[in-house]
Amino acid sequence: MAEQNKESAKPLPEITPVTQPFWEAAKDKRLVLQRCNSCGSFVWCPRPYCSECGSNQLVWTPVSGRGTVYSFTVIREVVGRGARGFEKEIPYVVAWIDLEEGPRFVSNVVQCPIDEVEIGMPVETVFEETAPGIFLPKFKPRSSI
Repeated sequence: MAEQNKESAKPLPEITPVTQPFWEAAKDKRLVLQRCNSCGSFVWCPRPYCSECGSNQLVWTPVSGRGTVYSFTVIREVVGRGARGFEKEIPYVVAWIDLEEGPRFVSNVVQCPIDEVEIGMPVETVFEETAPGIFLPKFKPRSSI
């Protein structure tokens, strides 16, 4: 009896009417966040209302894509079936990135040896196509500050 292919696919983001503008911009390699027209706050993660003032007057606004590593961890093993799709990438870095505009963004640090990632490291956005037409924002070390 032939052995079944046990390889798991990576989970993909759910693209909803609320998040679609984010994913469309990512296809064009642009990082955009919602910004409230009422109070000026950036809103992340995407939602229909401002988390600061409750307004529904949110507009998608381009941001610099620059930030600094606030904290990070190195993933060295798969725990749970849902993470098996990432097994081939181990080890990899998951980081909290403080964007220059204020919001904190969770993503991967790429294009950098794991032992060189550090808290406070300046980074900038790069986009990786993880499935046809789906580009994920990730972060690489910034070459100049």
